[in-house]
Amino acid sequence: MKISAVIVAGGRGKRMGADINKVLLPLAGTEIIARTLAAFEECEVIDEIVLVTGADDVARMREIVKRNGITKLSGIVKGGAERQNSVYNGLAAATGDIAAIHDGARCLITPEEIAAVTADAVKFGAAALGVRVKDTLKSVDEDGNIVSTIDRERTVQIQTPQVFVLDEIKELHERAERDGVAVTDDCSVFEHYGRAVHVTEGSYDNIKLTTPEDIAVGERILERRCSE
Repeated sequence: MKISAVIVAGGRGKRMGADINKVLLPLAGTEIIARTLAAFEECEVIDEIVLVTGADDVARMREIVKRNGITKLSGIVKGGAERQNSVYNGLAAATGDIAAIHDGARCLITPEEIAAVTADAVKFGAAALGVRVKDTLKSVDEDGNIVSTIDRERTVQIQTPQVFVLDEIKELHERAERDGVAVTDDCSVFEHYGRAVHVTEGSYDNIKLTTPEDIAVGERILERRCSE
């Protein structure tokens, strides 16, 4: 069984306050995307990596791949107008039986977490990393008034990788495009068409680097890991 990683790395750095793709920014001296690619390179269950990025960033990504010795890369493809379009472009270029879709800005993912969620996807048909929410969550109305409390015991914060049978998630993305269904992650595609996704316990370290504050948090996580 061949497993492909589709890493989506086309987002700009608006909330990061940068004028370049945020995954090209450094985290403790190393580009964010280089750290992400290294985790999938080191994970034994991953056979190939497809990197999805903006047209303007392809040359820079190739340089980073070469400099960091990423050997599993099978291609760099251009992203689309929305994230789901970019994901589909990556899926179309993948050649595996299983696709592990991951946000390029989640560079603190570990090879062990990748392997665990992939194993669950093989076992259950689809799986995504997630962590239990820590705070009390409220549902509010259009005026900002609390209307109910969400059951925290049955609520998770979903992360990536989100892992599926390649042909199935590709076909559902095609259906979503035809049906005009807009989603913000790939689990939502499965949910919309009545498919189940198993949640694999993840780590609170697996944050998505979106703001300057996240960079500071990420650096503290790396410092802690180095001291352990």
